[in-house]
Amino acid sequence: MHQLRHLFARNATRLFASNTSGASIVTASRRVNTLVSPLSASTPLTRPFTSSSSNAPLMADKKPLEEGADAPPPGTDTIFGKIARGEVPTKFIHEDSDCVAFHDLNPQAPIHFLVIPRKPIAQLRTATEEDEKLLGHLMTVASKVALKLGMDPGFRVVINDGKQGCQSVYHLHLHVLGGRQLTWPPG
Repeated sequence: MHQLRHLFARNATRLFASNTSGASIVTASRRVNTLVSPLSASTPLTRPFTSSSSNAPLMADKKPLEEGADAPPPGTDTIFGKIARGEVPTKFIHEDSDCVAFHDLNPQAPIHFLVIPRKPIAQLRTATEEDEKLLGHLMTVASKVALKLGMDPGFRVVINDGKQGCQSVYHLHLHVLGGRQLTWPPG
C-alpha cells in the first residue's frame, strides 16, 4: 500500500506540479489526498513553498495544519516571546521597540513572514483598547516590510485566533504571504 501511495503521488505530481496556479495545486492536492487516504494513514499531500522555488512539487511529507492547539494557561511563555526578547537567535527583517518581523520557518507561499509584537498578547481576542495603537503599528509594519520584499503586486495578512482559527502559537502574530497569485477562499 505504501508503494501504491507513492506511485500515485509521483504521478499526481507530474500531472499538477507544472501548473503554477494556486487553485489548481490545492485542488490537485485535495484530489490526491482523497484518493490516497483510504490506502494509508500517513500524512496528506500538500504543496510546500520556499522563497527560492514557487513551483515546488507536491510532497507527501508535509501535513497541513487542520486544527490549532488548545490555548495554554494565561501567562505561558512561547517561542515567539523568546524570539521577541532576543533569547532565540533570529534574523529579523524588521525590528523596532514594539515589534519584530522574520521569515516563517514553514513558508506557505514564496514569501511568508511573521510580524509579532514584543508585548505578550496571546490572541487577537485578548487584545484590549490600550493595544489599539500597537495593533495598527503591526499592520503598518506588515505593509512596509511586504513592499520592501517586493510584494508590490499584492499580499495577504492573516491572524489565526484560537483552536478553530488554527492558532498554534499563543503569542499574537501576523502572517504576511505573497510572491504568487493567492486564491480565495482560503482554508
